[in-house]
Amino acid sequence: MDILVLVGIVIFLALAFDFINGFHDTANAIATSVSTRALSPRMAIIIASVMNFTGAMLFTGVAKKIGSGIADPAALDNGVQVVIAALIAAIAWNLITWWFGIPSSSSHALIGSLAGAVISAEGFDKINGSGFIDILKALIFSPLIAFAGGFAVMWILKRIFAKSSPHQVNKGFRTGQVLTAAFQAFTHGTNDAQKAMGIMTFALVAAGLQDNLEVPLWVKVSAATAMALGTSVGGWKIIKTMGTKIFKIEPINGFAADITSATVILTATLTHMPVSTTHVITSSILGVGSAKRFSAVKWGVAGRIIMSWIITIPITMILAAIFYRVLMLFM
Repeated sequence: MDILVLVGIVIFLALAFDFINGFHDTANAIATSVSTRALSPRMAIIIASVMNFTGAMLFTGVAKKIGSGIADPAALDNGVQVVIAALIAAIAWNLITWWFGIPSSSSHALIGSLAGAVISAEGFDKINGSGFIDILKALIFSPLIAFAGGFAVMWILKRIFAKSSPHQVNKGFRTGQVLTAAFQAFTHGTNDAQKAMGIMTFALVAAGLQDNLEVPLWVKVSAATAMALGTSVGGWKIIKTMGTKIFKIEPINGFAADITSATVILTATLTHMPVSTTHVITSSILGVGSAKRFSAVKWGVAGRIIMSWIITIPITMILAAIFYRVLMLFM
């Protein structure tokens, strides 16, 4: 098949992944503000769409890390086919977890899929071991940091406002949640949209259409637009899980969770590390809930969410490996 046709398929699938990522992960950015009625669902989605687009346009460090951290695209014989298989696997897993309302990680899905497709195509030797381990470290440690941060922020806020009227406190923090929801959506765009940019640039280098991992402007604009459009659709099943099923979130809790997770995500973006916004945001909610009252957290639900995190990378690696083999039967 002509290489330009294959690259066109990659671009279509990458933008589809970005669109699905937008509605899959929008819930993460706005779940707390919607559940506390700080924002109406419509207004929350509008703010999230605009801020996702803005964040996506301003950074490229994570895109370059995705493009080079897992494998060298120029060293792969069938690099474009590898990317196609990876994107099909990641999209399939995203849709499965969205259907069941599980806040699984699009980042884990994409990274696991790309690694699985590379291994299936050319073996473990083509995996960039140090870069892949760096990415895994960021994915593992960022939720732990978010949990600890959420617990600490909520612990401090509880003591500051211990003697204040609960009604007045919640009223004030409900207003503050408008700002933190916007901040969180912005940071989501700075990190998550870059993953689609990185995978498209990976394919361009693998196809020999460019010789470096600089992200072209058209790639940035198309990925940012797809993310914003996906965000505008929303993911209501995941909003329900994030906003109501972990513990009963009040405005002060939502504010604490949002400011913590957004800070962790932005720090990761500034250090060029891809993290799972889903994991970070969920972990910050769990940390806040634990500080509020440990027994208030529905740990059974939390356990099922965490299990989905653990299984995402191995499952998507297997799916991508299978898709690659099937794909090559027709090429």
